[in-house]
Parts: sequence; C-alpha cells; structure tokens
Amino acid sequence: MRPRLPHTVTASALAVSLTVAAAFPAAAAATPSAARSGAAATWGGTEAQRAQPSWLQQRAQLQRLARKLVAVGAPGVIVRVDDGRGRPVEIVAQAPWTRRDHLLKAGDEFRMGSNTKTMTATLVLQLVAEGRLALTDPVEKWLPGKVPNGGAITLRMLLNHTSGLFDYTEDAAVRPSILGTDRRRWTPAKLLAVGVKHDPLFAPGTKWSYSNTNYAAIGAVLERVTGTSLADLVRDRIVRPLGLHHTYYATDSTWRGPHAHGYEPDAARMPPGVPAEFRRFAGARHHGHVDVSANDPGWGGAAGAVVSTTRDWSRFSTALLSGKLLPAAQLAQLRTTVPVDPRQPDGPGYGLGIQTGTTPCGTFWGHDGGLPGYLTVGVADRTGGRTATVLIATESWSEFGTDPKIAKAAQALQTSVICAMFGKPVPAAAHGG
Repeated sequence: MRPRLPHTVTASALAVSLTVAAAFPAAAAATPSAARSGAAATWGGTEAQRAQPSWLQQRAQLQRLARKLVAVGAPGVIVRVDDGRGRPVEIVAQAPWTRRDHLLKAGDEFRMGSNTKTMTATLVLQLVAEGRLALTDPVEKWLPGKVPNGGAITLRMLLNHTSGLFDYTEDAAVRPSILGTDRRRWTPAKLLAVGVKHDPLFAPGTKWSYSNTNYAAIGAVLERVTGTSLADLVRDRIVRPLGLHHTYYATDSTWRGPHAHGYEPDAARMPPGVPAEFRRFAGARHHGHVDVSANDPGWGGAAGAVVSTTRDWSRFSTALLSGKLLPAAQLAQLRTTVPVDPRQPDGPGYGLGIQTGTTPCGTFWGHDGGLPGYLTVGVADRTGGRTATVLIATESWSEFGTDPKIAKAAQALQTSVICAMFGKPVPAAAHGG
C-alpha cells in the first residue's frame, strides 16, 4: 500500500522470497533433501507419513495457522493449496466483527494487486509469439516521445524491472486514489506520465528496482499495438479461453460477484509507524477499521487492477506454467530471471512478470500483490502442477512494518502453504508454533 504494489513484509525485495528465506535461516542454503533429512517434521506420524502429509494433516495445519493470523488482527484469510494429488485444501478464517459485512467464502473474488503483472507479461509474450512485438523493441518504437531515453529501454527491461524508471506510486498525485478519496480514472498513459516526470534511478539495464511505472508503460504499449483496452485483452486472451468466471481487469470500483471485504485500521487505530499521509482511508467505518472494498483499484492499472479468486488464479497459473498460454520459447523467456539483490546473484530472481525463490520445500514461481485491504500471494511449482494462493484482508501492516504479530503469523502461514503445496512437512526451524 505504501505506494508499492508488490512489497509486503520487507521494503527492499520480494515478499514471498524473503519471507520464506527468513523462515528457514539455517536451511535456506541447503538442498531440499538435506533440509528434509536434517530437520524434524511438525506433522507427526511415521517417517513415511511425514514425507507426504495427508490431506487432513495439511488442512488442520493450515486451518490452525489461518485462525491464529485472524486472532492477532487480520480481518480475514483465504487459503487454497493444490499439491497435485487431486483434492485441493481450501481454508477460510474470518474475524467475527466482519461477518455483518460479508460471510467470507473460499470462492470469493478479491483484488490481486501486483499479481496482475504476470497476466500483463503473458499478454506481451503472446504478441511476441505472434510476431507483433519483440522483447528487444525499445519503448520509443511504440511510445515515441513518452519515455525519456526510451531508445535505450527495451520491453524486456520494463517487464523485468531493469529500466531504472521511477515508481509512479511514489508520487503524491496518485496518493488520493490509493486512499480512495479521489475517483479519477487513470489510464496507462496517464500513470506513465506521472512516473516519467521524475529522474530515472539508474541507467537502463544496469540494476534492478521494482517500479510500477514499467507496467504502466507496458500497458500503454499493449493498447497502442492492439488498439484494444487492457480489460478486453485480459478477457479475450486469458479469461475466456481458460474459463475464468470470476477474473477480470477492473475498470471501476464495482465487483461482479461475491467478494472479500478488505480493511485497514481507521485513523484512531492506525499504528504510529504509518506516515500521516497514509492514515485516512475512504470507506465505511466500524470496529476500528475502514472497509476499503468499494475503493477503485484503477490506479493500479496494468500493474495491479486485476480481480480474481483462489480457484481462478490456480487455473491461470497452471495454464501459464504448463505452456497452455505460451509457446515454449516465450515460456522460457518468462522464466529467464535477473537477481533482485546483487549481493545474492543465486538468490531470489525476477523474470518477466514473475518471481522465483528456493526453499527447503521446493522452488516456487509466482508473484505477490498488495494494495489497501488486500495482500495476496500466488505461487506454483515450475510446471504449474502444484499451486497455492493466500489472501489476507488487510495490507498496511506489511507496507510499513507496523504489526509484528501479524507479520509473524503471516510468515508462518505462507511458509506452511508453500510446503503443503509441495506435499512436504515444514522443517522444525521454520515452524510457526
């Protein structure tokens, strides 16, 4: 929410990767097999049982951790894990005070935030496969005069965040929209114009720095090349072919189906660590919180405006990583990563709209997203045969690091979700209690 769509617990790198790495401080550098053999499991039973937790064990563990997260302050949690064995685990936990707004269900729609970038990158790669775009195209080719030094910035640099462009969500002009107090309609071109008003952070291609302006530029390119809106591109090229009945690119604040309500603390309960300019959200108030569900996510644009459900997102992830949406050559480009931290060249990496990280339970691919009221993580294995999605119905705590209790409980849940996705027990060193 601190206007950086994907950053959650940490301010310097990708939340999923670093959360999991922090949860395995001693084992993160070990191979998965070494970690499993050297750490005690938390599921109980025989050694063979611990090697592959049962559906009931997975569900009980995740249910306990989701309820604990709600107990320490999260208004709601939805979890879906499919370990490829035929019966996904779906978990819902909800604070009692939120039930008067909506009874949370596993199939509810919610705002995906920066997970949108994976869909946006998929659209680009589809056009690359059709010969209509090339990853080596300079942005100047498609948006002449719109991006300073655009002749040196390629579409690949935009997609993998190596362009050096300033993040438009750090500009005060966008802040009222983030808070829900300004209902103006943002187009990719307008968001791009905000971002490029600022000096670049570094020369193109020399470093990595997450910037939503990259995807505003990509959104403008997509609309220019196709003559079609982003909402229609998402619908026609991804949603309809895959039968995603509750997934869409939001063009205003309305929802199309039952949806999870997202909340942030009201001004009186906002922790002192939150800057003054981010303490007052628009929305109905009760129980010390603001319901931000009716606020327009349009300021997220191609970087963060998609709405989906855990079930739909699992189907999308499977289709993408199994090669249903992209030919093999473009799927390989999607998975070609750059390190997000130069001090860890073999650490977490960012591809084209997708991130990856290695844990003792396995190497995951996916993204995360955060905007007011909605913190989401969507991950899968390399081929999309295993998937998992987590929604936490509040987000400011992660942007500003203001609630250690929620952070600890969220980390424990995310760690267990990834291990459950791989059908493995959580090593004792990472057990959230």
